[in-house]
Amino acid sequence: MANFAKSHAPQFSVDVYQNEYLPEGGREVNAIVTVTATGGGTIGSAVAAPVYAPGHGPSAAVAIMVDCSGSMDYPPTKMRNARDATAAAIDTLRDGTRFAVIGGTHVAKEVYPGGGRLAVADARTREEAKQALRRLSAGGGTAIGTWLRLADRLLSSADVAIRHGILLTDGRNEHESPEDLRAALDECAGRFTCDARGVGTDWEVKEVTGIASALLGTADIVADPAGLAADFTQMMEAAMGKEVADVALRVWTPVGTTIRFVKQVAPTVEELTGRRTEAGPRAGDYPTGSWGDESRDYHLCVEVPAAGLGQEMLAARVSLIVPQPDGSVQNLGAQGLVRAVWTDDMTASTSINPQVAHYTGQAELAQAIQQGLDLRKAGDFDGATAKLGRAVQLASASGNADTAKLLAKVVDVVDAATGTVRLKAKVEEADEMTLETRSTKTVRVKK
Repeated sequence: MANFAKSHAPQFSVDVYQNEYLPEGGREVNAIVTVTATGGGTIGSAVAAPVYAPGHGPSAAVAIMVDCSGSMDYPPTKMRNARDATAAAIDTLRDGTRFAVIGGTHVAKEVYPGGGRLAVADARTREEAKQALRRLSAGGGTAIGTWLRLADRLLSSADVAIRHGILLTDGRNEHESPEDLRAALDECAGRFTCDARGVGTDWEVKEVTGIASALLGTADIVADPAGLAADFTQMMEAAMGKEVADVALRVWTPVGTTIRFVKQVAPTVEELTGRRTEAGPRAGDYPTGSWGDESRDYHLCVEVPAAGLGQEMLAARVSLIVPQPDGSVQNLGAQGLVRAVWTDDMTASTSINPQVAHYTGQAELAQAIQQGLDLRKAGDFDGATAKLGRAVQLASASGNADTAKLLAKVVDVVDAATGTVRLKAKVEEADEMTLETRSTKTVRVKK
């Protein structure tokens, strides 16, 4: 993976948004770190990234895992739509991409090409794969960990830059324990990224979002199976647009400074604090997965030693690295500095940076939705009303129109500005699951 990053990576840049001023005795420093990758540039003064011909790009391997459990036959259109969606994804593969299709039940089976191999995408193999899909039928249980382990075995056989999975399920993971699934995710984490989709309404949101979170991919609901082909095509296009894998955010802090948390806050909220791996004295790496041409925002909160008025210090240094097979790292040539300056200017030390304020609200919004829906399921309707009312208020204040629309399908909004809402007596299951699945999607701050 990393050899590719050395010679073909796009250019990365890091911007830091913060209020660096602290009052006397102040110790908490917050910063929003915006990381942007743009292809076709250079890394510092290093090697120029090549301009790819249409249909070409960095080497990639993709495993598509299709749920073939018995419930995929109810209604029968579900299996047919899953086959069509997988065919559409295969049509979207770049020539030269290695790929495999896996049928998932309580065991994992190779559907195409078989024999523990990956096929190389061209007109012939695409057609063969689509013929193999026609033989897919539903029957059996669901053990997603076995699907992921087979995908890992197949993907790891290829010497490629990008390894990616697409996983579709319509039901709960009933034929293995939660511990088995967690063990499989722990084994696969850092080895490939994976997008997960739930089709229909009989699957468990926290399972599907947990898979995507552990494997640094996206999660979503496709409530109507007829929407699968468009969704799979878009997922595969995004996968084909990735240019560098295994990028990590390296955060260095000086003696006496503690990292409170590191979280991605756009395009989705993703907690990274617990994923730190030590990287030498006072430095740690936080995984971010694969990148194409895109921009993401991260919230860094550090606690610094107290200092006197007029003093200043470097609170953290953020850089981007790609681990190499030999244990060294490739530095992607971009860094940002987080500072702390102690002042008696009350106006300076009490103003909250707009980016920090915005994303603190977006993270609270995601949490309020998840807590509100959990309370609703548990029968605590007063608690649910309070949490979902706060969510409506936050969505309205931050201009998160997509989330506001989803909330309006679960609550009747009396006054968005004050968060006054009433729980709807009847809520469509698909609407509740869509809100829960998409609760971590954020809007970018208006710079």
